[in-house]
This record gives sequence, structure tokens and C-alpha cells, in this order.
Amino acid sequence: MIREFAAGIRTLLRGFGLWRTRPGLMVLGLIPAIIAVIVLAALFVPLVIGMPSLSTWLTPFADGWIEPWRGLLRAAVSLVVVAAALALASVVFSALTLTIGDPFYQRIWHAVEVDLGSPPPADGGSFWTTLGEGLRLVLLGILIALSVLLIGLIPGVGGFLGAVAGVVLTGRLLARELTGRAFDARDLSPLDRAALFSGSRARVLGFGVATQLCFLIPGGAVAIMPVAVAGSTMLARDMLARTSTTAASASGTTMTPPPPAPNAVSSPLPPPPHLGTRPGAS
Repeated sequence: MIREFAAGIRTLLRGFGLWRTRPGLMVLGLIPAIIAVIVLAALFVPLVIGMPSLSTWLTPFADGWIEPWRGLLRAAVSLVVVAAALALASVVFSALTLTIGDPFYQRIWHAVEVDLGSPPPADGGSFWTTLGEGLRLVLLGILIALSVLLIGLIPGVGGFLGAVAGVVLTGRLLARELTGRAFDARDLSPLDRAALFSGSRARVLGFGVATQLCFLIPGGAVAIMPVAVAGSTMLARDMLARTSTTAASASGTTMTPPPPAPNAVSSPLPPPPHLGTRPGAS
């Protein structure tokens, strides 16, 4: 599990390779991220500035407590609220950035697919598909933020557990969302995707947690977003290749990968087979 988790982190790092092969595309990918950061900063900065007043308003019962207990309680409440806000902000940032920059990230995704060889014949989905997925991502982000707030109510360790849960849950959600374009292009059903994620849980989590932690670094969200799009495409291909290898081993057949593509970012992977028969397939 630890090895797979580390492999997910390395997959994100592989995304930096596109700065060497496609620097122009990566620069374009920074533009929507900058716009999204400016919009979210206008909302998040006032929240942080007003946190002392907000924590006091949330804990009126502690007005009569003696120090340091009153201060410790309100500091813990502030930590939980900020952790929940950061979890929601990361999800909203991703949804907003992917929607605004859909044409740019479409090109980054396609460039990685071509470099890895055997790109899918379809594109990664329309603007309206991206918008719908973005709205779904925001709704799930709200649920994660509420979960972090509830975990934060656990006495003593709630602040720490809430912060950790925020990073883990948000990271997992980001990884699943970022890989959606590659799976949409291959017309994979929800059951197919569930099988893929089931076989690579630790790797997906490693990629997502690394991405989320980079988002928390000041300026990291802008710099890492095009890298995350490139890395998530590689992650999706890795998941498809692992499932293909497992299926081939179970059936006793041998799958030969295609020849390397020129100027490839990474070693090419075998074309993805159907993971299961969908209703209506002939």
C-alpha cells in the first residue's frame, strides 16, 4: 500500500515533464488557475481576517471560561472552520478552473495522450459536460466541508483529525474528478470506473493527497493545476494498464504494448480494453 501511495505521488511529479515537451500549453494552463485564485481569494481572505470574531460568535458559552481554556477552544474552532473552508475552496477552485480553462486543459490532456501513444479517438467531453461535473464536484465539496466540521467537534483531537480528513477526502475527490476526462473519452461506464478505482485505491489516494497538499501552498494551486491535469491523464493510463495486465494474467494471455511514440513523456501503455460489458453493448 505504501509503495502504491508513493507511486501516486510520483505520477503527479511526472506531470512536470510536460513543461519540457509542451511549455506553451502549460503556460496557457496557468491563466484559468490565476483567475480562479483571484475569485476565491476575494472570498477566503475576509473569512480568515474575521476568524477571531467568528470563533467568538460560534462559542458564546465560553465567554465565562478562564484562560487558557477559552483561547484554546476558540483556536480549535478556528482551525476546524479554516480546514473545512480550505477543503471546500480546493474543490471549488478545481471546478472553476476546469470549467474556465476547458479548452486549454483539453489540449494538455490530448498532448499527454498522444505522447503516451494510442490516444482515444473521442475527445474528453464537451464544455457542458465539464460544467455539469464541476457543479457535482462543488456539491460533493460541500459535503466534505460539513464532514470536516463534524469531525472537528470530537473533543481534544477534533482539530487535527478534521484537518487530516479534509486533505484525504478532498484529495481523493480531486483525483477521481481529474481522471474523468480520460475515462469520458473512452466511454467507460460507472461500473468500469469503479473497477479501475477499486484496483488502484492507494495510488489514486497518493496522487490526490499530493495534489491537495500542493494546493495548500501559497501560489501552489496556480502552478500545480496544469501539472495535475497532465499527471491525472498518466494516472488514468496507469490504472487502465494495470487492469489490462490483471485481466491478461487471469485469462492466461499475453498483451504486447505498442511501440514507443516519438518524444513520449513516459513509456506508452497498451490500449485500454473494455473492462466489462455495458447494457446495450452488442
